[in-house]
Amino acid sequence: MACTRWLTRRQFLKRSAAVGAAVAVPTVLPASVLGAEGRPAPSNRITIGCIGVGGQGNGNLSGFLGDPRCQVLAVNDVDQQNLARTQRRVNDAYGNQDCAAYRDFRELLARDDIDAISLATPDHWHAIPAILAARSGKDIYGEKPFSHDLREGRAMVEALNQYGRIWQTGSWQRSTGDFRFACELVRNGRIGKVHTVEVGLPTGSAGGNAPFTDPPPHLDYDFWCGPAPWAPYSADRTHWNWRWQMDYGGGQLMDWIGHHGDIAQWGLGTETTGPVEFKPIYADFPKTGIWDAATRYRIECTYANGVKLIVQNAEGPVRMGAKWIGTDGWVWVDRGGFETQPASLKKDRIRPDEIRLYHSTNHIGNFIDCVISRRPTITPAEVAHRSASIGHLCVIAITLGRTIRWNPDAEEILDDPAATALLGRAKREPWNIL
Repeated sequence: MACTRWLTRRQFLKRSAAVGAAVAVPTVLPASVLGAEGRPAPSNRITIGCIGVGGQGNGNLSGFLGDPRCQVLAVNDVDQQNLARTQRRVNDAYGNQDCAAYRDFRELLARDDIDAISLATPDHWHAIPAILAARSGKDIYGEKPFSHDLREGRAMVEALNQYGRIWQTGSWQRSTGDFRFACELVRNGRIGKVHTVEVGLPTGSAGGNAPFTDPPPHLDYDFWCGPAPWAPYSADRTHWNWRWQMDYGGGQLMDWIGHHGDIAQWGLGTETTGPVEFKPIYADFPKTGIWDAATRYRIECTYANGVKLIVQNAEGPVRMGAKWIGTDGWVWVDRGGFETQPASLKKDRIRPDEIRLYHSTNHIGNFIDCVISRRPTITPAEVAHRSASIGHLCVIAITLGRTIRWNPDAEEILDDPAATALLGRAKREPWNIL
């Protein structure tokens, strides 16, 4: 037999991506890239760069530091305090001083020795780093919601497909047993024909009355604003509180639609489509302060087959989580909660010949598996885009106060130019790259 030269890790990943999504690449790596006890040799670990290392970014970092197949090489943040703290954390974890720190994510992306990135920025900073990362040949673990508006979400999907990149969304509930089992019960007809799904999300926050001041010296505030309109700095505008402002986030509705809305679609089997109508029932918005995302809301969404999807802040009979209601019972699931009617369904078993959904028990581990194998992750880009799209269209409906009719195949709003204009947002120069 002729002798075959084994590929290096980077050669393997580049050639695998070039093959494209239509061809499955074997999961097994050549023995030469493995070190003692089957662990990857240091030179053959998946190298990671982290963009955005505040609260969620540092949480995700734990998963990458804990996976022996990875090596975190670089971190990025526009807040020098976050950046320095996280650089020290990575260096302490590895017992060296090798982790680089960048205030401009483009410098991190320019490194050709980084295979994948962890992206945990505010929502308005999701699309641009993701698209540039895809162009630079890097796979991406990106936070939910997938996008800040629907049009940039589609642009992200197209870029990831064009460059053959692996994407995992931080909708980690899919990698837990109760959520998967609940969806399998629904998909296999245990509650009969589903007619209604309730998606209960948190109630939003009103406020944002901190005074306008100069930004702190450790924060590059103009870069933080990035593609969003510039606005005067307030301690209530940045970091955690950005999510209550529509220029940067989307309130609790968008913050959680990629969790419970995603699970609702998984159970319905509608992951690559969506409802055709979005009817606002009520929405309350803050009356003072800079926070402007809806606090209370209820939107009734209807699929082409007549199934109703209720998106509401959890109050009254609508509980946090996802609840599918069918002709023969119901299933409800939330973090730490799982109930069925009839109660005996909780002890049911999914047979080998029935629908069995994608199985993962480690969300970041699943991403690394797929970086190696080039197979789709448990929450790939198209799926994440569709769950975020439900949120975007709900926001448009409550903003305008009228029913929106939607073509999910063409991704077009029907007969409503004003609503159509809200599908995308203008980007501040020089960030208009979409």
